[in-house]
Amino acid sequence: MADAKTQIESLRKWVVEHKLRTVGCLWLSGITGSIAYNWSRPNMKTSVKIIHARLHAQALTLGALAGAALVEYYDRKAGAKAR
Repeated sequence: MADAKTQIESLRKWVVEHKLRTVGCLWLSGITGSIAYNWSRPNMKTSVKIIHARLHAQALTLGALAGAALVEYYDRKAGAKAR
């Protein structure tokens, strides 16, 4: 259990230090997954597939940015309590 806690803590620390890289990687994986999903649907035009993939990736990015903002908020709040 302690090993899992340290892994989660190290992941959280990495995300705090690399917020934009995390959001960018999440966006890239989101658009890749969405394009792969949309390409398996044959009844759509290519332009519609690309638009849907972009919209899905934008929604995922907004969620990731909100998550990064929450992490930053709680880090600052925890830092203020530590002082």
